[in-house]
Amino acid sequence: MTQMEGWPLGKNIQMDYIVIKALEDGVNVIGLTRGADTRFHHSEKLDKGEVMIAQFTEHTSAMKIRGKSEILTPFGTVMSESK
Repeated sequence: MTQMEGWPLGKNIQMDYIVIKALEDGVNVIGLTRGADTRFHHSEKLDKGEVMIAQFTEHTSAMKIRGKSEILTPFGTVMSESK
């Protein structure tokens, strides 16, 4: 079975992906660490039309997305609003 065939996966955090499509310039995607102390560990800025495929891993437990974007997850699509 390929990684895409079993969505929603949920059982293996290292296989869960999300797709973020920026609907305006300057969308920020921030990765947050896993563990006792949650910290920012990675940041990307997307311009309108850019797409980022992100993966939850043993180090990334959450993502913060700031700016107008479309977010596709194994559980459905979410729209974020402008800053």
